[in-house]
Amino acid sequence: MTVLATDPSWALLRPEPRPAVEVVATGTPEASILPAPVTTGASTLPAPAKPGAGTAASGTGTGTGSGSEAAGASTLPAPAAARPSDSDLEVVRFDPDPATPGGTTTIHAFVGNGGPDTTASPFTVVITLPEGVSPEGPYFPSDCRVTGHGRVVRCVFGAGLREGRSATALIPVRLDPELPVGRLSGGSVTVRSADDRNDGNNRQLFDIRVAEAAAGS
Repeated sequence: MTVLATDPSWALLRPEPRPAVEVVATGTPEASILPAPVTTGASTLPAPAKPGAGTAASGTGTGTGSGSEAAGASTLPAPAAARPSDSDLEVVRFDPDPATPGGTTTIHAFVGNGGPDTTASPFTVVITLPEGVSPEGPYFPSDCRVTGHGRVVRCVFGAGLREGRSATALIPVRLDPELPVGRLSGGSVTVRSADDRNDGNNRQLFDIRVAEAAAGS
């Protein structure tokens, strides 16, 4: 699949539920490509005299500068923070592949942007694991963090997800060897963002099917 250069490398077409394929540092917005500001040359004017300085003979010298004026201080306003966009992030349900007790599978936390705007803020994907399931890295993105006594994984994606594109956090997990064969419920994926105006589709549950081990394995 070809991803346009204007998208982050982790962004995929939506709604195809497949994982991202490139590992990049996604926790922060992309660095600016604007050129660095040019440093002005050093001033050739004499340094201002300290207040109260004068000739030793008269003792009546006057200062030539004000202590409240910082030489070379910028008069430009501070840059404004990016405004949240009008975008709708949605979690799409995606059950992982079955696994045997003691085996491994991968949680696909699949998030799409329904638009109409490109996201202007980072968004956080929170994966809550069922009991009896433990995260086992490496994760995608690589800076995902495990919290909640080992049952919650938080992953941050940067701004720039366009309408109709998706992002997937990949969380490998291991099943407890004592789990019974059957369907394991209690897992969920949630997305949080300052941009999102609709929280009705920000959470989806998932199940893990615990399969019987093959004979002789």
